[in-house]
Amino acid sequence: MFAKGFSIRDQVRSAALSSHVSNAHQQREPALAKRCGRALLICAALYLLACVGCASCQRRLIYFPPVFSPDQADEVGGSQKLKRWNDPDGKPIGWQRPAPTQPAQGQVLITHGNAGCAVQCGHYADIIQQAAPLDVFIVEYPGYADRPGKPTERTLYESANEAFELLATNAPIYVVGESLGTGVAAYLAGRFPKRVAGLALLAPYNRLADVAQPHFPILPVRWFLCDRFPAEDYLRNYNGPVAFLTAGRDAVVPEKFGQRLYDSYAGPKRLWEFPQGDHGTVMIQPPETWRQISEFWQAAKH
Repeated sequence: MFAKGFSIRDQVRSAALSSHVSNAHQQREPALAKRCGRALLICAALYLLACVGCASCQRRLIYFPPVFSPDQADEVGGSQKLKRWNDPDGKPIGWQRPAPTQPAQGQVLITHGNAGCAVQCGHYADIIQQAAPLDVFIVEYPGYADRPGKPTERTLYESANEAFELLATNAPIYVVGESLGTGVAAYLAGRFPKRVAGLALLAPYNRLADVAQPHFPILPVRWFLCDRFPAEDYLRNYNGPVAFLTAGRDAVVPEKFGQRLYDSYAGPKRLWEFPQGDHGTVMIQPPETWRQISEFWQAAKH
């Protein structure tokens, strides 16, 4: 009887212990779930905060305008043999350099990238005018150098549109865009398809949202990007000759985005590829390349 009683007591104790362990386990499960839920909420809040922060300062991540005083801009312009380009009211809208041989065979309007300014683009006039007798005009964006205003997609389009409208109508107009400015150049071609005689796009892209997304892979950039520069859409309304120049080592605008734009364009086109080039070197081409581009533009007329 003693052994039997001991067995019963042991069973009771064992059952009580099991019950205690089970109750403790049941108590820990809700606590663990609460901690996990709290951690997920914190992560979600931090992610949302990152999205809001990126969305609110996105234009600071797109535009990097050098700022000059008028005297500083004039000094730089003089060193590059550029002179002010003013609107009919006398307000500066960019810079220009007439072709050394007159009359010129046409006009080139340059839309620069996001980290430079018009007065720093005198090298384009140097090289292009060695290749062909063309008057060169470089539009300045609001907020860049000494031009008042703030850079946005809309204000860049407006400044480019104003500049284009001031060009002579009795000579061919060619538009050269670099980097971010290729989207502005595509906009002009789509808006003035009959007046733009040819395009040259250096480090181009199909859509700015596609370029931006890999730079911020965990953020939904395509959802909140305000300034989208859909170059591919604008070129659907254009059928003139387009020269595309891409660089194989371009880490800012990888060449695949220029390739996408090239592939999507249905008009006369030619692709210049520089496998060892980067975002900076693709902008600096020798006169021979610009002669080829000029010949391509001329051949497409016939």
